[in-house]
Amino acid sequence: KGGDLHHHYSGSIYAEPLLAHAIAEDFYLNTQTMTVSQEKQNGSDWVLFSTLQKNGQLEDYKQKIMHKWSIKDYNDANYPSDKQFFESFMKFEPATMNNFEAGLLELKNRAVKENVSYIETQLSTIPCAIKIDDSAKYNTQLRKLAATKNEKAVMQSLDSLYTFFIQKDAKKFAADFNDNFVGKMHTALKIDDKQFTMRYQNFVLRFMEPVDLFKNLVVAFISADSSMLMAGVNIVSPEDGETSMKDYELHMLMFKYCHSRFPKVKYTLHAGELTLGLVRPEELTWHINAAVYTAGANRIGHGVDIAYEEKSYDLMRYMAKNTIPVEINLASNEFILKVKESRHPILLYKEFGVPIIISTDDAGILRTNMTEQYVLLAKRYPSISYPDIKQFVYNSINYSFIQDASVKKQLIKDLDARFKTFEANFPIN
Repeated sequence: KGGDLHHHYSGSIYAEPLLAHAIAEDFYLNTQTMTVSQEKQNGSDWVLFSTLQKNGQLEDYKQKIMHKWSIKDYNDANYPSDKQFFESFMKFEPATMNNFEAGLLELKNRAVKENVSYIETQLSTIPCAIKIDDSAKYNTQLRKLAATKNEKAVMQSLDSLYTFFIQKDAKKFAADFNDNFVGKMHTALKIDDKQFTMRYQNFVLRFMEPVDLFKNLVVAFISADSSMLMAGVNIVSPEDGETSMKDYELHMLMFKYCHSRFPKVKYTLHAGELTLGLVRPEELTWHINAAVYTAGANRIGHGVDIAYEEKSYDLMRYMAKNTIPVEINLASNEFILKVKESRHPILLYKEFGVPIIISTDDAGILRTNMTEQYVLLAKRYPSISYPDIKQFVYNSINYSFIQDASVKKQLIKDLDARFKTFEANFPIN
């Protein structure tokens, strides 16, 4: 199945091992929200797992936790699906901390078993302690300049901030993350072998204030520019969030600026993870446009609202001509946005020749895997042929952000061999 290029580490770990880790380490559980914490919190709702076990309540709470940490037994009559999905991350996040090794091995082992040879995962934000005293002033200024479409002035302000962050040793934070976190762990776990390869995307959070987001973005680009393991950069969090919508154009300009500083760094952007009813109709018309034309994204994640985008045909022709792929996440789009089957734009992208990549998004929370994505693809869209599907698989390697050309070449060679074996066992008429 090639590679999984739209992949969030924390959302791809199944709830069962996270819960087992929290119980083994005797975390605290908030018995109302099902959030866990390694440290004691204020309030009577926080109870140790060992106490729940002693009181004979642990098994009941295990089920309640599974329903909050994933979509297991989800009933859409009780709670909005998008909120269920995005709120789950913070509930289990403490259980992912200091437990990355087990998670990465889980992901690798599952990938190998289902014939996925490459994962490009968004592992973790990069800790950066740089502070700026007048950040509120800069936040207001940047938002005003973006609102008035004064791109030149925005870039000048970003340039001042960039210079400040470099003077405050932003490169050290990137180097520490690359070497002492990702590099050591990747090597110690022997993640890469003849069957499997993994690379990592840095990412920033849309809901942050502009100065803090830009600081993290600069460090993310420095990190990706200085390590072969760091494949590129991304931006995450709900696209329809208040800050996400308010600052979207500003975020695109930030990526454009960072590209001018680090032209070799690749980046993919979550764009168009929206649908009619989720936001006002006019907000569906420009996010993919801005990601492609303003930010200069190398790939687009989701791209669900493409049919609503202004001059969408021209946009898709541009994406096809400039080989800007779209990362299609069928199970994710169905659960979060209620977009599936004929409402999904995958056939529209195909019609215009936009390169398509099939991926999982958050397989753990969604309780899916890569195999199901291809099953959904084949069952729902009979006009998509076997050669089409095979091309999608090759796209997942060809359009990956692997920096080492020899590694990509070897993955393609391995894919050739896998398809040869598969097609020999299952002749295609």
